[in-house]
Amino acid sequence: MEESQFAQYLAVLMLLGLAIAAPVGMIVVSTILGKRGKRNRVKDTAYECGAIPIGEGGARFSVKFHLVAMLFILFDIEVVFLYPWAVVYKEMLADPATRNLIFGSMISFLGILFAGYLYAVKKRAFDWKE
Repeated sequence: MEESQFAQYLAVLMLLGLAIAAPVGMIVVSTILGKRGKRNRVKDTAYECGAIPIGEGGARFSVKFHLVAMLFILFDIEVVFLYPWAVVYKEMLADPATRNLIFGSMISFLGILFAGYLYAVKKRAFDWKE
């Protein structure tokens, strides 16, 4: 018995509906049932362990720090693409027609990744403490 494409994605659509309905329902129920207390200036100030908040809320980080963080995420995500390829690499080598194509595509992917790394090193993007 062949299933339609919609039947295959029915569970995903149900999960999507639940993921949307749950937070919307919580917000609606809390708005309807929540207490509406009197608001004043003291209640609207930020609570900082019982002390009156003075100054900025947190330390400021350099832009280079955030650049290093984004580069880490970028290279980390690109390395994640290597895992599926490495898992099925032996199976891919069994087909002689696509062996060189598959290996060449991964080498080009690694080459582009390495070129981006060299560019980041040249621009001193990893030196965020300066």
